Amino acid sequence: MTYQEKKSIVSLISTILIFTIYGLYMYPRHPGGGLESLETFRYWGTFVLILTLFSIVAHIIISILFNIIFRMTTGEKEPKFADELDKLIDLKANRISFFIFIIGFLLAMGSLVIYQPSQVMFIILIISGFISDVTGSMTKLYHYRRGV
Repeated sequence: MTYQEKKSIVSLISTILIFTIYGLYMYPRHPGGGLESLETFRYWGTFVLILTLFSIVAHIIISILFNIIFRMTTGEKEPKFADELDKLIDLKANRISFFIFIIGFLLAMGSLVIYQPSQVMFIILIISGFISDVTGSMTKLYHYRRGV
């Protein structure tokens, strides 16, 4: 397996673990009040902001640990440059990832149009962000395995 394939697998696993651990941590803290209370909006706003920060920090730490472990086990350094194939695969993965998130965003806004509670909008946004991140990692792995 190449460095990029291993990095994609680590990214995929870490995304799933980060989202699962954070979701299990925050779920019991959900307020039981009314559907449109200020407390509910505060909860979902906090959920999204902290998930974003937690995810960024965790991905940075996992990336550093991955590079250290990769270097210790293989004796190779991380590639310092990205060739045309790497750039093309990144572009394809980002395009698919952004497309999925935009579809989720439109669905979230559509849920407000059909008078769904605001919680539904937040849940759709969070899930679409998660699915877009997982799909991006899977797309990179697929293209590194099968080619472009």
